[in-house]
Amino acid sequence: MRMRIAAAVVAMATLVAACAMRDPWVLATGQHPQEFHRTITERVDVKFLLFLPAGFDPHGATKYPLLIFLHGSGESGDDLNSVKVQGPPKIVESTRDFPFIVASPQSTAAYLGFSPAKLNAMLDELIARLPVDPDRVYLTGLSMGGRWSYGWASLNPERFAAIAPVSGDWDLDGACRLRDVPVWAFHGAKDTAVPLAGDLAMIEAIKECHGDARISVLPDLGHNAWDTAYGDPALYAWFLAHRRSTNLKPHEP
Repeated sequence: MRMRIAAAVVAMATLVAACAMRDPWVLATGQHPQEFHRTITERVDVKFLLFLPAGFDPHGATKYPLLIFLHGSGESGDDLNSVKVQGPPKIVESTRDFPFIVASPQSTAAYLGFSPAKLNAMLDELIARLPVDPDRVYLTGLSMGGRWSYGWASLNPERFAAIAPVSGDWDLDGACRLRDVPVWAFHGAKDTAVPLAGDLAMIEAIKECHGDARISVLPDLGHNAWDTAYGDPALYAWFLAHRRSTNLKPHEP
């Protein structure tokens, strides 16, 4: 009996404390603006391909660079094998000495794109489970994934050492949030699916915010700029030349 009374007292105290912390509402006749704040917990389910390089030792002293790849709209769904058809997941199927851990999540539906909440949860899980160097986390993607490479990095720039969007673009309002994240974009000049103009505008907007951004325009290519981009060893050397801890620089007020 005493335990039940004690539990009831604790529950009542918790309820009173919660009520005391709530934002006051205007409880008067008529229409009034209101607001509230509540912490919620959300379960996320993420399927992804994970590549571990030759000689990988989960318990050794080596901290590995991590490359995250975001696929295009055509690879959305529930068949993870489809993610292997382009980009780094395709490359590592035949190149075991690729120097990165590679994580390639799958979007469940093209119209949904990628969820930043799910992507952040995946990155947290990778860092918690694997010997990932958090200063060398890189992001790339093609088409829909190129857009979300810009998008995710603009929402969480503190997480990435460098990004390489391919055949992508994004809302220019996110450009200044990328000023501390080096960007190397690739785009076909004849792209009619995601026109080059949007990508050029994004790169220029990042530069105007004093960011480190460049774009390789491929004059003879359409939407598929990724075979050329991901086939260039210079891209991977460029990734590895950047560390998150050295990107930060003083900003003008």
